[in-house]
Amino acid sequence: MEYSEQRRNSLAARLRAGERAAAAELVDIYYEQIYVFMRRLGHDCQVSEDLTQQSFLAAWQHIGQLRSGKTLNGWLYRIAGNVSSLYWRRHKDNKAVSIGDIDVPDGSEPECDKTGRLEQLGRLKNAVAELPVKLRQTVVLHYMQHLTIAEAAEAAGVRQGTFKSRLNRALKALRNQIISKDGELL
Repeated sequence: MEYSEQRRNSLAARLRAGERAAAAELVDIYYEQIYVFMRRLGHDCQVSEDLTQQSFLAAWQHIGQLRSGKTLNGWLYRIAGNVSSLYWRRHKDNKAVSIGDIDVPDGSEPECDKTGRLEQLGRLKNAVAELPVKLRQTVVLHYMQHLTIAEAAEAAGVRQGTFKSRLNRALKALRNQIISKDGELL
């Protein structure tokens, strides 16, 4: 279900007023997006479900911090990002990173082209998984969750210039991981 900016602002106002029905609506609108965000940050299915639920619980507990003029997207993704970061800090020894499914567009590509494209997406997925958490979060917020630079910067809790800098560093790191010295795809 697509929500207009006006409807999101109305929902934010209802949330600030402490309306429980608005909290349920927030979960209805954002649950899948936050779950996919957690998967793309490298959490397995069960951990992603747990962290998604923790994110909504934290959102409700910190509803007073949702300020007018701030986007609901940015605020909620920031909470989810913080929940994820806390999990990674507590589980530093957990090296297994599994980026959630990358969307593969449906189309009428010949089978051999699809195979090559899937291999490239697999390499990209692995390269994103190897990025440091802050850079991985930057890529996921902007390119996979489709947040604008402003929303993604707000979600990451940094200024837009800092976010753009992180995004640039992440893209350079990905380029270095995926492309060999000869300019060939690895």
